[in-house]
Amino acid sequence: MKPKHQRFVLAGLALLAIFGASALALSALRDEAAFFYAPADIVGHLPDPNRSVRLGGMVKQGSVERQGDGVTIRFVVTDGKASVPVRFTGVTPDLFREGSGVVAEGHFRADGGFTADTLLAKHDERYMPPQMAGKMHKTESLKP
Repeated sequence: MKPKHQRFVLAGLALLAIFGASALALSALRDEAAFFYAPADIVGHLPDPNRSVRLGGMVKQGSVERQGDGVTIRFVVTDGKASVPVRFTGVTPDLFREGSGVVAEGHFRADGGFTADTLLAKHDERYMPPQMAGKMHKTESLKP
């Protein structure tokens, strides 16, 4: 085989390997991808109950109910336009509280509720750890 033909064969095999690796990566990502919904996005049509999704919004004031087992909580996520009841079993993040932002990963139930497997508490962009806030106040007080 001529060197020119060898280069074409090697280039073809390299392209085939790249396409194969890309197809495998996309296939794996498709199974792991979680779509994000706000409560108003699901009014009138629920996503597939077998599909893993993310539900984001604010924890409604007065909606957090802790169950007797100590690890299950029920609360309502709202975006101001609509609300969705959520059930979560597990340890909640430290920043999780009424009136704060939350992203719940899980799936919708046929009754319109949401069962969360994971909770991610959100904070605003002005968040600063208490240790840093104290140091900054001390630094600012030392300025002339």
